[in-house]
Amino acid sequence: MNDMTVINGISDDARQWRRHIHAHPETAFEETATADFIAAKLLEFGLEVHRGLGGTGVVGTLKRGVGEKAIGLRADMDALFIQEENDVDYRSRIDGKMHACGHDGHSAMLLGAARYLAEKGEFDGKVHFIFQPAEETGDEHCGGHAMIQDGLFEQFPVDAIFGLHNFPNIPEGHFMVRPGPMLASIDTFEFRVKSCFSHPAAQFGVADPLLTAANIVQEMHAYKARYLNPAEPVILSITQFQCGNPKDRQSVHVTPDEAVVRGTLYTLNDAVRDAFEKGLEQIVRYRAEAVGASYDYRFERGYPVVQNDGQATRFAAEVARTIAGDNGVVDDMQPAMAAEDFAFMLREVPGCYILLGTAQEGTAMPCQLHNPHYDFNDAVIPVGIRYWVSLAERFLAPAA
Repeated sequence: MNDMTVINGISDDARQWRRHIHAHPETAFEETATADFIAAKLLEFGLEVHRGLGGTGVVGTLKRGVGEKAIGLRADMDALFIQEENDVDYRSRIDGKMHACGHDGHSAMLLGAARYLAEKGEFDGKVHFIFQPAEETGDEHCGGHAMIQDGLFEQFPVDAIFGLHNFPNIPEGHFMVRPGPMLASIDTFEFRVKSCFSHPAAQFGVADPLLTAANIVQEMHAYKARYLNPAEPVILSITQFQCGNPKDRQSVHVTPDEAVVRGTLYTLNDAVRDAFEKGLEQIVRYRAEAVGASYDYRFERGYPVVQNDGQATRFAAEVARTIAGDNGVVDDMQPAMAAEDFAFMLREVPGCYILLGTAQEGTAMPCQLHNPHYDFNDAVIPVGIRYWVSLAERFLAPAA
């Protein structure tokens, strides 16, 4: 049984750690000061500390007894390129950067669990506390992939790994999870339609890159609607369409020579990713060739699907119920069409990614993640610490 008096006391300190990290945000692979802060705390708690995996990653190891079983607990450290608009005394001190996704809270809760387990932990085996950089990149050049490439699981082998993310759409202190595909893959694409500058009166003599790109966008959505099983969850988003020079009013008298379109694809099925990579390229090629334009096309794979292991998910849900009760845990949630680079770790070892609710009671429209007004809800810090502690102690319970 966890000592809640100790956890509550540690949570008071963790709240201050969280706000310190919040005030000093660092983005992908630049988390040097954050890593320094975390490593110093882990050393203070008496853990063995390793630096440098994935560039700025930190791993703290705590061992008890003689057991060889090991568990990995992971938190992310990086901030976003967003200008904070909160009016709090711990607001970001770095212009254009802020912790708008709650990674400050993730790091603080895992630090709190490390301290508790160092002081009071009852387990037999090893706990590896993994503080990961660069979760927010959206592509394979991310911290999770980088730590694995640097030998994370060779140097710190684990029997299972667990991750957690705060979520403002479910009640404070509640949990949501599911086995199998829980979060989507993310891919990005870009195409360019190339022609040449022309006077509008002579446009009929050259390919129109703007019109051609617009037709391609329409056909991409038609491809999704008509040539894909509608039972497959897919989000196809065109997020950028650039053509001409909007800052130069005189350029309105010149038809542009190029149109650039970028977008993202989220899905829960790798076969769908394959189909889109091929199908979108064909649409771009056929449309461009039909009007005599040239083109470039690029499809870049990002994070894989977050695939929760069935056994690890059942275990995580059982632990969550000891904290939030039966009514506070949903273990068959609908997959969410967001992405997370924890997926790379789950491809290497079995594990589970879970959501921890942060919505305050009575809040009609909670502030969403990646918003300049977002601020992690400190009230869930004791819940997060208790979850990590319970997970580790039950996973590494001494043999009877």
